[in-house]
Amino acid sequence: MRVVLAEDLALLRDGLIRLLEAYDFEVVAAVDNGPALVHALITHRPDVAVVDVRLPPTQTDEGLRAVIEARNEVPGLPVLVLSQHVEQLYARELLSDRNGGVGYLLKSRVSDIGQFIDAVRRVAAGGTALDPEVVSQLLARNTHHEPLRDLTAREREVLALMAEGRSNAAIAAKMFVTEKAVGKHITNLLGKLGLPPSDDDNRRVLAVLAYLNA
Repeated sequence: MRVVLAEDLALLRDGLIRLLEAYDFEVVAAVDNGPALVHALITHRPDVAVVDVRLPPTQTDEGLRAVIEARNEVPGLPVLVLSQHVEQLYARELLSDRNGGVGYLLKSRVSDIGQFIDAVRRVAAGGTALDPEVVSQLLARNTHHEPLRDLTAREREVLALMAEGRSNAAIAAKMFVTEKAVGKHITNLLGKLGLPPSDDDNRRVLAVLAYLNA
């Protein structure tokens, strides 16, 4: 699986290269700034991009803007964004494009190697991988929305796990309930949110998050 990596801190970049290669990813390009990232993504068209939000020359949202620009040339390009903190504006920008796999992880999650590698693979496969803390803050920010007030505590828990990109089976295991019970919760909460149920995990997660960020 081919990866383009963008990280301006040399030590972290080298560490990520070694980690990815240890799990049979091929890092076809590793860059440290926005313009180089755009060029690498368009040239290599990787299976997945792992990108730091803040890159030179601006050290603001250069990484995210580079990804959005590249996606105009390579629609559906899977991208996993890494960020030092939860930055809701960046999360909303990334999730507004429903084409291709998307992920948003805090850099602190990289230390959990299994979780990080699983996120890279899930995004490369066209799925979604959202940091639980990002999901938590997005949900908390939208508690004033009337439809969310109608959700039960159990339904909110299921919604948060859906947003992390978990399958029905994974949600059932996490909550110690049956998959049938999870399916019922999902049908109910999507109905309350005015969203049709779907068997497409990526699409249903992006639909829910798009609603929460409206």
